[in-house]
This record gives sequence, structure tokens and C-alpha cells, in this order.
Amino acid sequence: MIRVGIVGGTGYTGVELLRLLAQHPQVELRAITSRSEAGMSVAKMFPSLRGRVEIAFSTPEESQLEECDAVFFATPHGVAMSQARELLAAGVKILDLAADFRLQDTAEFEKWYGMAHSCPDILREAVYGLAEINREKIKNARVVGLAGCYPTSVQLGYAPLLSPRSTSAGQLVDTSSLIADSKSGVSGAGRKAEVATLLAEASDNFKAYGVAGHRHLPEIKQGLRAIAGHDAIGLTFVPHLVPMIRGIHSTLYAKILPAGMQVDYQRLYENFYEGEPFVDVMPANSHPETRSVRGSNQLRIAVHRPGGADTLVILVVEDNLVKGASGQAVQCLNLMFGLPEDMGLQQIALMP
Repeated sequence: MIRVGIVGGTGYTGVELLRLLAQHPQVELRAITSRSEAGMSVAKMFPSLRGRVEIAFSTPEESQLEECDAVFFATPHGVAMSQARELLAAGVKILDLAADFRLQDTAEFEKWYGMAHSCPDILREAVYGLAEINREKIKNARVVGLAGCYPTSVQLGYAPLLSPRSTSAGQLVDTSSLIADSKSGVSGAGRKAEVATLLAEASDNFKAYGVAGHRHLPEIKQGLRAIAGHDAIGLTFVPHLVPMIRGIHSTLYAKILPAGMQVDYQRLYENFYEGEPFVDVMPANSHPETRSVRGSNQLRIAVHRPGGADTLVILVVEDNLVKGASGQAVQCLNLMFGLPEDMGLQQIALMP
């Protein structure tokens, strides 16, 4: 059994980790930390876990995280890096759902997150937690910086077009003018009290935000550069808030170059993701819906070429709390400990 601790168990990604790990046949939950709720049983705060999670929240000092095999950080940015050195010295593997170990450029991290990085040496060894791209590196990692929710949808949506596996005969699309038009449910903002996420503010409303610059932009561009194997990536990324709780829908645009005009893009995507347990390339002319992935670790993709012209439109849906966060984290945990990648992650999406 893998002895697991969770730092920050009261937010949406934390409770989603609890839901998934409570059903995992090879995981033993040893500690769940929360300073504000220390001593309260997890099931009292989250009755959905009654009979499945029997332990109480504890303070980080009382939790004995160093006795775990792996620790998840479902915390604000800056927490994981403050505890990473001590945990690694004790032989504990780290999976961070915040941004501490995502951006390899410390100057970029400090620019977008407004804090100094306290362990750049550990950052250098951290592996980016996008399993479909970094599977082999994750298997041998001590520290995994999980991909963000928007970045997961955008990178997996574009990967078949940019990968050297697809571009051996020439670049298929113009990578200098990619456009990602992404929408997220309100849970992506976290479980905190903010005016913008009040029912009367977010319901019956639709808006863009972060158009001038969003924290996920440098992460997405870093990932796309790594996938493509070159730095010539230009991306316009516009996130939107939609009045639903869960789900991300990213509509991606790419201009086809001469080398890509004769390509069968449906087949390209099907071949690229063949055998992937959590990426479903849907039949031609499909329009995936966020409800088709709600509560599951599945990501669904549909490829369109309107009018047979020179613009590709890729539709991507995922549950931002599962494949976009906690489910992906469990997927990486399985890889790090040599377990089947889909263990504990076979939940079917909730309908309706």
C-alpha cells in the first residue's frame, strides 16, 4: 500500500483527491492537513465521504508527513516549495497541484506569481505532470508539478499537430498564431469567498477575464515549446468564466500550412492518442460536451476543418477538478509507483 498524505484537504482539489484516493485499492490515507479545521473529522466537513474516509484533519506539525510515501499539495502557491526539501530528505515523493514546480524559469514564476522561488535546485529536477506527454519521466520522478486545468486542455488539444511524430515531413500548422478560446466552471476559482463567484454574480452571466495576461499562459507556451521541440510558439489565450460548477471547454484554432493541406487530421489525432486511457478522440463532426466528462478523468477531443479550408478547429472538454487537477495527480501517482495508470480512475462521467 502507498501511504499518502494531503496538505490542504479542504479546498475543491483537496476533497476531489479524497474522493478518488478513498476508492484507490493501493492507497492508504495517512494524513490530511488543515490548520483551520484541525481535529474535525473529514466526514463531518464532507458528508459525501462518510464511511469512506475515517480520519480527521490535522495541523502540518502533527501530521507526520515524513512517514508517508507520497504527499499531495492541494494548497496555494508557495506552500509546496516551503516543505519540499524536508520531505524529499525523508524519501517522500511530492505531487504539487499548485504552480511551485510548473514553470522551469524562476524569473517567469516570480513575475506571474509574485514571490521568490525558495528551492530552484528542486525545481530543476521537477517533472511536469502531464502524463500523456511526460509519462516516462514521471515514472522516475521525485517531484511532479501537476499541469494546470486550462493548460491540460490546450496542450493535449494541440499536441498531435506540433509533435515531431507528426511533423517529420514539415510543419503542419502555423505555430506563431495559435488561438485558445477557453471556458471554465466556477470551481476553477477555488473554494474561497469572493464576490465574483457568488451565485448572484456568476449565475446567468458569461465573461472573459485575464485577456491581457493569465498565469496559465507561460505554462501553456512552455509546454507547447517542449512538445514541438522549438521555441517559435505564438499563442493568444483567452479564458472565460461560465455559469456552471465543473468543466472546461477549450476551442483551439490553428492555420494549416502548405505541408499540412493534404493531411487527414481525424486519423492523425486517432493515431496519436491510440491506447491512451484518458484521451478520447471522438468521431468526425462530433461536438463534445462538458457533461460527458463530469466527475471522470476523461478528456474528449473533436477535430474540425470547416469547409475543408485552411483553419483547424479542435474542441476539447475535461472536468477541471479531475483530469484538470486531482485525477491527473492520481494518474501521476500511479506512474510514480509502478501501478496501472488507470487504477482508481475508472469512474464513468455523471449524466445528466
